[in-house]
Amino acid sequence: MNPINDPMTWQSRLPWPGAEAHKHARGRLGVVSGGAYSTGAARLAARAGLRIGAGLVKVFCAPEAAPVLAPALEAVMLASFVSGDQLAALAEPMDAVVIGPAAGLTEATAANVAALARTGAALVIDADALTLFRDRPGDLFASLDRDDVLTPHEGEFERLFPGLLAEGRETAAQEAARRAGCVLVLKGSATVIAAPDGRCAVNGNGTPWLATAGSGDVLAGMIGGLLAQHMESFDAACAAVWMHADAARRFGPGLIAEDLPDMIPGVLAELYPG
Repeated sequence: MNPINDPMTWQSRLPWPGAEAHKHARGRLGVVSGGAYSTGAARLAARAGLRIGAGLVKVFCAPEAAPVLAPALEAVMLASFVSGDQLAALAEPMDAVVIGPAAGLTEATAANVAALARTGAALVIDADALTLFRDRPGDLFASLDRDDVLTPHEGEFERLFPGLLAEGRETAAQEAARRAGCVLVLKGSATVIAAPDGRCAVNGNGTPWLATAGSGDVLAGMIGGLLAQHMESFDAACAAVWMHADAARRFGPGLIAEDLPDMIPGVLAELYPG
């Protein structure tokens, strides 16, 4: 029986800013956007990353998406790219990057994943950037290291690890993390977080209010925001999963994904040791 994901196991390692902190010291998060008609997921992830404490968040997009994104972003910055090499150059200063939400099931997304893997950023890989590799999971795993995090729901998990769920969610997540060589978050009512070294935790505060479009994009941004602050990947995933559910529980009925980032400060305030 794996332990329940509880704040007592990671709360002491949450990244709080010191008296001399500045935005760059608090971590830099990048989020790769989809096309001009698919920018909402990136905006949700970016806002969540900013709310959870990353000092600087920047969205990277294709030039045609920039006129859509620019009026919709305030504290979140924006930069455009036309090739994987340009994306890698933009991402090089970042501490963490989220890619996948509404990114598009195209070879350009695969090239962008490979380009980001050449940087020093910790990657959070979600949604389209998972499904894209359904027939070639080895190509994805070759781009990963132990600091990266995969965040599949069961459908995406089955595409990358066919048949593995038959062994049970916890066993499947642990084996998948070992195969991928990185942290894996198997989303669901009892989300499982697994690390390639065998660590595993099962989330116990899940809520049905999270069953709404875009909530996974917010979770990806929360994980990315903690990674950007140099929280260890397994702890960051555990903390983000618990806080994500707690934020949803606080809001309750009527929750939509846009509500989640603005609930994060209340969650953080109760965890803050000061």
